[in-house]
Amino acid sequence: MVGITSYGAYVPLYRLDRMVIFSAIGWAAPAAPQPGEKAVANYDEDCLTMAVAAATDCLNGLDREEVDGLYLATTTSPYKERQASGIVATALDLPSDIRTADFTGSLRAGTIALNSAIDAVKGDSKNVMLVASDCRLGAGAGLAEQAFGDGAAAFLLGDEGVIASLEGSYSISADLMDVWRADGDTFIRSWEDRFIRDEGYEKFIPEAASKLMAKYELSAKDFAKVAFYGPDVRTHGRIARRMRLEPEQVQDPLLTTIGNTGAAFSLMMLVAALEDAKPGDKILIISYGNGSDALYFQVTEEIKKVKGRRGIKGHLASKKPLTSYERYARFRDTLPLEATARAMAPFTSLSALWREHRGVTSLVGSKCKRCGTPQYPAQRVCANPACKAIDEMEPYRFSDKKACLFTYTGDNLAFSPDPPQAYGMIDFDGGGRSIFDVTDCVLEELSVDMPVEMSFRRMYRDQLHGISNYWWKAAPPRG
Repeated sequence: MVGITSYGAYVPLYRLDRMVIFSAIGWAAPAAPQPGEKAVANYDEDCLTMAVAAATDCLNGLDREEVDGLYLATTTSPYKERQASGIVATALDLPSDIRTADFTGSLRAGTIALNSAIDAVKGDSKNVMLVASDCRLGAGAGLAEQAFGDGAAAFLLGDEGVIASLEGSYSISADLMDVWRADGDTFIRSWEDRFIRDEGYEKFIPEAASKLMAKYELSAKDFAKVAFYGPDVRTHGRIARRMRLEPEQVQDPLLTTIGNTGAAFSLMMLVAALEDAKPGDKILIISYGNGSDALYFQVTEEIKKVKGRRGIKGHLASKKPLTSYERYARFRDTLPLEATARAMAPFTSLSALWREHRGVTSLVGSKCKRCGTPQYPAQRVCANPACKAIDEMEPYRFSDKKACLFTYTGDNLAFSPDPPQAYGMIDFDGGGRSIFDVTDCVLEELSVDMPVEMSFRRMYRDQLHGISNYWWKAAPPRG
């Protein structure tokens, strides 16, 4: 039996009420505001940082040494020629002898990668991680700006301890030009709405569902939950009626609480479905993008053993309102900011980054084999004055350790898209201390000894080399 053995998700802390967008755009808006709010990644987040967060949620309590593959699905990778899945695998401190692969170019990339991960497990892989993450941009005053939200989902696929087995799938491939982003485009482009609806969503999704049911001799009433793509609440409801689904069978599409998360959209709904699933439930997910993928899972007794996941529910319960459209524009870098006189042009030595990649990207320090004292960054000499062992260290990962804020400060002079810039001395449970930026916080809400957790974030954009530089920051825990 092959299927899902663990799941996780990530939703950014900040939420933007769509009325804030509509109020800022005013007369230029093409239509009335859509209902609800959308999740907005912080200025130091992107598809890679969200992927690491979702994967960390998925791996909670599991042995990372057992993972032998990582697939990343996204349409918003910061690189055209650099393997994004390799960055995520390094940040997670996964073994170096694993297979990594990027899936992109379509909103259907998430389910394409899911099918590929299942095929890999049926072959010679044991535990393959799939992460889908997107942070798409719609142009100002457009419906896409209101609709798009940011988020990620992660699954571990294997053949032991399966909580939801894959029982069947059906795929449709079609080169329908509905939504696209050409090389050099910042914002998503799209064709006429009615054409996309009539020839795209409302045709491919019901067809994929009906063909899968016919293939496996099932009917709509056999499924406890059906999670399918929908561009907006009205169209989603129309597709549900067309498929003759009862209201209780339709998985909440999260459109009014998170938004359309691109390649992660259908898979985030799958996480939400699994959070409420019970043994024996059949779950159908249907993605969309240049066709459609339909996959049907059956939940097993192992679902009862899944604990310690924030998933969708935990992240939805933890949020902060983003009340300013201008602040949102700064987060998305659509409102250029002049650097302060104190700011220096960021520069990255790629040679040094490679030499220190495990310490920087994986947040791995050292631990004394003789006395057990952890240190970050890694050292040759033990800091314990009663030990002082030399060259008796072993690697020690700090990214998944609990910590607290020993002391902190706010800097209003440092350049930041969201000032003031906060820094703090972090004490890790079990030992180890170092200085990190503090993110997802309000300076006035910080306090000495408050708990924090480590979060993989984008530090800056190196314009000289055209790269995004990543490290770890401290953040208040999410629920």
